[in-house]
Amino acid sequence: MAGQDHQSQKQRLKASVDRRKAAAQEEKGLLIVTTGAGKGKSTAAMGMALRCVGHGMKVAIIQFVKGAIETGESKALAHFPDLVEFHRLGEGFTWETQNRERDIEMAQKAWDVTKQYLQDPSFSMVILDELNIILRNDYLPLSDVIADLKAKPAMQHVVVTGRSAKQELIDAADLVTEMGMVKHPFRKGIKAQQGVEF
Repeated sequence: MAGQDHQSQKQRLKASVDRRKAAAQEEKGLLIVTTGAGKGKSTAAMGMALRCVGHGMKVAIIQFVKGAIETGESKALAHFPDLVEFHRLGEGFTWETQNRERDIEMAQKAWDVTKQYLQDPSFSMVILDELNIILRNDYLPLSDVIADLKAKPAMQHVVVTGRSAKQELIDAADLVTEMGMVKHPFRKGIKAQQGVEF
């Protein structure tokens, strides 16, 4: 009896999934936001970059805050120079830089680079790593950023990462994931680990 209940439940689930798949006919570039206090936002974006590379799709990665440390993903993706353009345009997290004017200047320079990619349909994905931090601190005008994101090529995917995504960006997005922190080793005095955090 349990086996029949299981099979019946899975048949209903399959029928429901099949209906949704049949109804999902639109194809478009997505605006994807990964936010929240948990680890894994940039990691998820880099996983999508790797998927694009696997399909021969071009990817641009702009890191807005990071830049002080060389990461494993920048080293790995450097092996695909025909498919990946990687820009580390930050000078470190804002609690390290402690210079609002300089942070705004660096954010604007990074956005100027970003806009070039948002106008280039040859790039299938543009990853804007830690842009949420820039927007949260009002280093760039949110309305301008959203307008530029909405004007991107129709089939281009854009991924925005970082804690505390602004509600207007969440409203504009097609896909939003919030990473929740359950446990983190830093809280126990364990430093960032190569291959895990960078």
